[in-house]
Amino acid sequence: MSEQELMKLDMVKNLALLLIAEDPQLTMEQALATILNSDTYQRIQNDATHFYYQSPRYVYSFLQSELKTGSIK
Repeated sequence: MSEQELMKLDMVKNLALLLIAEDPQLTMEQALATILNSDTYQRIQNDATHFYYQSPRYVYSFLQSELKTGSIK
């Protein structure tokens, strides 16, 4: 597994932990499903965006926006 793939996986894990911290009733499975079905996840997977190089809180702000509005702004 490449370093980039590991960074992407770590980002997803950190985003799931942030979702759970915000809503403790979420399970890890629910948090991961939310992320994996998001446009934010697609951006993390896209090497051109370099989202996986950013801080988890920065990327989380995009996820929060997407969850509230239905799209990334």
